[in-house]
Amino acid sequence: MSVIADETPEQLSRALGDAVVRIWGHLPSSLQNQLFKEAVISQGEKMGPRLAVYLHEKHPRTCASVRARALLEPDSLGG
Repeated sequence: MSVIADETPEQLSRALGDAVVRIWGHLPSSLQNQLFKEAVISQGEKMGPRLAVYLHEKHPRTCASVRARALLEPDSLGG
């Protein structure tokens, strides 16, 4: 009997992914780069830009600049 019989592969992947996001800013940049590339390979090239923005919002060195840029840029309604 499998130890993980009660968990689906999706649940396990989600748990691991959530953990990686929580510590993303503390990982070495080489590991961040490798994880990012693997995620894009597994999910497709279209995922790359959205994933990059998401991770920048979670990274302590870049999240403040992403928020500041969002406040300075007008929205699509001309505001």
